[in-house]
Amino acid sequence: MTRGSTRADAAGADPLVVPATVRDGIGGPFRAARADALDTWLRDLFPAGTAGVALVAVGGLGRRECAPFGDLDLVLLHAGVPGMDELAASLWYPVWDARLGLDHSVRTLPEALSVAHDDVKVALGLLDARHVAGDPTLAAQLAEAASDQWRRTAIRQLPALREVTTARWAAHGELAFLLEGDLKEAAGGLRDVGVLRGIARSGVTDALRPAVRAAHLRLLDTRDALHVAVGRRVDRLVAQERSAVAGLLGLDDGDALLRRVASDARTVANALDDAWRAADRVRVIRRRGADGKPARRPVARDVVEQDGELVLARTAIGARPDPSLSLRVAAAAATTRLPISRATCEWLAAYCPPLPSPWPPAALAALVTLLGSGPGLVPAWETCDRYGLVDGWLPEWARMRSLPQHNPVHRFTLDRHLVQAAAEATGFAREVDRPDLLLLAAFLHDVGKGLPGDHSTAGAPVAAAVAGRIGLPPADVALVEKLVRLHLLLPEVATRRDLSDPKTIAGVAAAVGDATTLDLLHGLARADARATGPAAWSDWKGRLIAELVRRTHTALDTGVLPALPTPDPGLVAGPLPAIHLDGDRVAVAAADRRGLLAAVAGCLALHRLDVLGADVSTVEGRALVEFLVQPRFGAAPDPIALSADLRRAVTGDVSVTQRLRGRGGRSTGSGAPPRVVWHREAATDAVVLELRAADSPALLYRVASALDEAGATVRAARISTLGGDVVDAFYLVGAGAGEEAVEAAVLSAARS
Repeated sequence: MTRGSTRADAAGADPLVVPATVRDGIGGPFRAARADALDTWLRDLFPAGTAGVALVAVGGLGRRECAPFGDLDLVLLHAGVPGMDELAASLWYPVWDARLGLDHSVRTLPEALSVAHDDVKVALGLLDARHVAGDPTLAAQLAEAASDQWRRTAIRQLPALREVTTARWAAHGELAFLLEGDLKEAAGGLRDVGVLRGIARSGVTDALRPAVRAAHLRLLDTRDALHVAVGRRVDRLVAQERSAVAGLLGLDDGDALLRRVASDARTVANALDDAWRAADRVRVIRRRGADGKPARRPVARDVVEQDGELVLARTAIGARPDPSLSLRVAAAAATTRLPISRATCEWLAAYCPPLPSPWPPAALAALVTLLGSGPGLVPAWETCDRYGLVDGWLPEWARMRSLPQHNPVHRFTLDRHLVQAAAEATGFAREVDRPDLLLLAAFLHDVGKGLPGDHSTAGAPVAAAVAGRIGLPPADVALVEKLVRLHLLLPEVATRRDLSDPKTIAGVAAAVGDATTLDLLHGLARADARATGPAAWSDWKGRLIAELVRRTHTALDTGVLPALPTPDPGLVAGPLPAIHLDGDRVAVAAADRRGLLAAVAGCLALHRLDVLGADVSTVEGRALVEFLVQPRFGAAPDPIALSADLRRAVTGDVSVTQRLRGRGGRSTGSGAPPRVVWHREAATDAVVLELRAADSPALLYRVASALDEAGATVRAARISTLGGDVVDAFYLVGAGAGEEAVEAAVLSAARS
């Protein structure tokens, strides 16, 4: 490339700059090769003989860690040379023409240092400054001055860096526990390695130990493989890309990849946690002065606070420690929200004796306190897990650590989900007679995942074994086992069965047995949903479960079913049809007729509304259909147009649903073939057809239409969307051409 070449020439030789063999490679040598290729290309763009100007790389190019489709971070540094706008344009435009992302700036040395003084992210970035083209002396001056300024101001800058980092974590979550985490931005990801590098350059602590360096290289390889697999820049490791990325890295499968990423992210996150604490200690010591002694404040039996960390009291170290000591330290950390010192964790791992079976009362009490600490539970548990203490408490934990959950509604790996569920259960502890058992059941409810068979059934004996080992009496062990076995009962019945059917309530009452268990299951269902993710809960689902619990309570207390809530008077009285739109709720009352459910569902699909839940019932000859909906593409439809189309559709105007013809949509579910399950004893006067399928646009319309065409009458329906899959239950009072024909029609509609 010569100085006289055009921008089109610069971009045209190779739009991605580096040869395909280099671009598609994974590993350190390929990253360095990319950096060399980019350096050469940028040097060719740089005008020869230009004095007092240097092109400096920062970020990934500065570190020679170039991802296959990564951005370029460039600084055009100059010593007050005129005409910099024209020079900058001659460099930036070819980069843009080559379809490369670019973060750029044009600054003098004093300007660059001034910005770094006021912006901690810029200061951190300049630590990677590397000469690419132009005046090497000027580039060296920037690198040296930026490093010197950082060392001098780091203690003042680190709190700001910590604030920025914490905000990023809040936005992106923790990579070690996420099923679809951002390899760069999430806590424990590549961005945090840059933070560690900055802390190490400050002289506060050696933050880049060999284990961190190794984890960093593996995360870089994973990011590179993700770019290659997708064919563009992307940092979020989504489920559908795991297998391809694992194959490129030579791993067995996507689960093995996810566990490796989790382990590496834990290493990085733990190192950063240690580094922040080291920085905090430096500030405390500087405030205290050279002759000051650390203050020690008792916070619990055998536990004191020193310099913002929890350490063991001197009396706890001399004699043979109590086996419950590690649990008591963890409980103190969770309740006080203070970290356990590294030395204390290492001492507990080395010298705290194993717990007997069953546990002593002090250990059980400490575990319940730990699980009931709410927000303090997660960081305290993770610290103990890091040093191997949790494996000593619960040998089953090793199997569950970083275990992926193959369900789109879940956001966390299994281990974090269980801990999060216990933390969420504290919000319902005051509503139940046995808050201790609610916490334990929330913590153990999914221990059967990863074992053969239904996880509720498989997990019940595992939970019972744990409950017995930690010292619960036999009656409590049996109750914990029952809670784990039935933990999905309330949400599944509430969203898939007709709550007005006496058989539904009688079945739940018989399974639950008593009001105490019912309340515990209600709290457990809500804690589980909150720990699962946003897609696992909605106000609609909450109302259905609460109604089921209320009616079951009445049945348990009196043996008599309560009356159903009175429908909206506007729906059961007045002229038909009646249309009510209220936020995410669409309610329709119309004359009862075949095809009504399909007509309303089709109209909603036409207006690009996804059905998340639905209720169908008949009151005094009127059909009442109530939907929970959300816009498919974010923008809500025009309510006037939606109301008009609904009114026409429910009065038999087929022109509304005919507009759906030819409209397709991509399925968002797991990809497994649809299934139909018949429940012939679940209803008083109907058979229940349950469809389990991948969600897709207008699915409910197609299925409801198929039922109509097959001659099946829908008495009631429950529509439940779980991430990308649906479980739709239809109460059929006539099978028309027969169950086999109805099933075939429904499956055909679900596949189309």
